[in-house]
Amino acid sequence: MFLAGDVMTGRGIDQILPRPGDPRLFEPYVRSALEYVALAERASGPLPRPVDFAYIWGDALAELERVNPDARIVNLETAVTTNNEPWPGKGIHYRMNPANVPCLTAAGLDCCVLANNHVLDWSAAGLTETLASLRAAGLRTAGAGRDAAEAQAPAVIGHRQAGRVLVFAFASETSGVPREWAAGPQGAGVNMLDDLSARSAQAVARPIAAQRRGGDIVVASVHWGGNWGYDVDPGQRAFARALIDGAGADVVHGHSSHHAMGIEIYRDRPILYGCGDLINDYEGIEGYEAYRPELSVLYFPTFDADSGRLLELTLSPMRLRRMRLERATPDDAAWLRVALGRLGTRLEPRDDGTLSLRLD
Repeated sequence: MFLAGDVMTGRGIDQILPRPGDPRLFEPYVRSALEYVALAERASGPLPRPVDFAYIWGDALAELERVNPDARIVNLETAVTTNNEPWPGKGIHYRMNPANVPCLTAAGLDCCVLANNHVLDWSAAGLTETLASLRAAGLRTAGAGRDAAEAQAPAVIGHRQAGRVLVFAFASETSGVPREWAAGPQGAGVNMLDDLSARSAQAVARPIAAQRRGGDIVVASVHWGGNWGYDVDPGQRAFARALIDGAGADVVHGHSSHHAMGIEIYRDRPILYGCGDLINDYEGIEGYEAYRPELSVLYFPTFDADSGRLLELTLSPMRLRRMRLERATPDDAAWLRVALGRLGTRLEPRDDGTLSLRLD
């Protein structure tokens, strides 16, 4: 399958696409999304405008075509709405015009995870429109819904081996998701974890067990932790392992960090603690250069369809420049190899520029 971290197609990205929405922002220092376009142009040169819907994916499209994964899953970290009512008291609000949804289908995505700290930036009405806009385009969603039952339900993706991929998505307050965003019996919101305790892991296990059947691959997608830093909180590590031990997850798809974090292989299952940002409009923003946030990763884990065991993990390093993904240089890939191996997992470089781990 293909997994990636945060895809943020709002704000400046939305403004360069064919059908830009209202650029007004309610941030403390920036009042127009066009200012983020200007920042990127100062950093990397003029941007063509408008770009076509496929533009932002750049060289990643060729990689996706080459690998041809059975399931394509990202964390969509923006509301897809024209609603003008921002969530009160929240400093940053991301949104993309629903008319620009083809920028997501251009990559053949199957599922957009919505359990994150930006999907309700434009209030419950914005979430409702987000759900409707994505589903009208044929995109499955996980982790948010018009009520708790819908937010907890998995996205179901069929694959060529005749089984299914089940995507369960969860939001943690540790990533800045307001507690008020939790979906209720009759209220829209996200699938919120109470905490990262063993009790919460047991609660998560029940709906997974109820849905899973033979041949299914289970993705547990979690929005957790801060934006910067390589240290993995012990609570996150224990919770991730509990998702595998008790809930039967075959891969833990972690996101929230703005840069790629270390990878752990636990009981032949990958734990991606932080997949990093894939697409955003942060180009030209200074202050975190040491983390190389412009470097992105396409994650391609291959599983045994019968047992769920990881067979191989291939990573395609990318770089975001001029709001478009391009292939990373060999030096960039070498830097990522070190960053991704901080937890002891050894990734080997390949002649084609990818990084790979094969389980014997």
